[in-house]
Amino acid sequence: MSDIEIRKEGRAGRITLNRPKALNALTYPMCLEIEAALDRWRDDDSVALMLIDAAGDRAFCAGGDIAVMYETGTKGDYAYGQKFWRDEYRMNAKIAEYPKPVISLMQGFTMGGGVGVGCHGSHRVVGETAQVAMPECGIGLVPDVGGSGLLAHAPGRLGVYLGVTGRRMGPGDAIHAGFADHFVPEADWPALSAELVETGDADAVLRAATSAPQGDLPALQQEVDRLFAPRTLSAIVTALQADGSDFAADTLTRLGRGSPLAIACTIEMQNRLTPRATIRDALALEYRFTYRAPQHSDFLEGVRAAIIDKDRSPSWRHHALTAVSQEEVAQMLAPLGDDGLDLEEELT
Repeated sequence: MSDIEIRKEGRAGRITLNRPKALNALTYPMCLEIEAALDRWRDDDSVALMLIDAAGDRAFCAGGDIAVMYETGTKGDYAYGQKFWRDEYRMNAKIAEYPKPVISLMQGFTMGGGVGVGCHGSHRVVGETAQVAMPECGIGLVPDVGGSGLLAHAPGRLGVYLGVTGRRMGPGDAIHAGFADHFVPEADWPALSAELVETGDADAVLRAATSAPQGDLPALQQEVDRLFAPRTLSAIVTALQADGSDFAADTLTRLGRGSPLAIACTIEMQNRLTPRATIRDALALEYRFTYRAPQHSDFLEGVRAAIIDKDRSPSWRHHALTAVSQEEVAQMLAPLGDDGLDLEEELT
């Protein structure tokens, strides 16, 4: 059985992620197959729209399959990871810039690489089980796959908060933060998919959509904006420690699980990415970090602790959130020169 099912049905080009036992984690070959389908259907007049969904009820896509990156990176081979990210980011950009409607149906976990596939299309649908997040700081990485751009468009300083804590968003919060557009009860998805396939009319999503369950983030907006107003990690930590509220205590606990270097860089990336930032702006900045990540960040140690040994006890390079200097942040996000991300020659 293939890890991904790509086919034409009626008026739709269909992509189904098909690794339910692995929470549909995205492999490198899957990225390339998605890109090839996008290219193939772009000028195919028989394809009116793209429909992306996933097998199983636990996850749309819980992230990227990073075990091979760990294996190659620990041997000093950084080229594999750099190529994986470069090609994955090109696929993310193609979804965001696609000239035809791209509809995604997201159930369960949609995280990391799953956000890159599901949250850049024109009609992003979540169901009642949706749990959307960018938890990369927990493995020593920064929110990527264009996720930093989505965070930059979130209201107020919400993008900083979600990026550094990895907090999960239910369907209402995912819509509030700009990671999804519409709520459709999952029981209605088969009928919606059938209508999309038959008619090629993306407006079927609008007709099927109903009000999403109320999330938690709107009520937290004022606290988030106040406590995350500072523009550096150390200043935010100081503000949280001085506040003493339950929200501040919870946030400090969440921050304590992540890589201090990744968290500090995530904050700086949000400082640089304005609400006018494009997907290409976000991907180019993300690639500066991910290109360097296996060699110069906590990424390999974070993967070891979370995925390989599963001891959940990473030994970060910095033993305190306030120990990261702005010089270190600047080095991780410095331009890459000739090695910088170039999507232009690939996107047609």
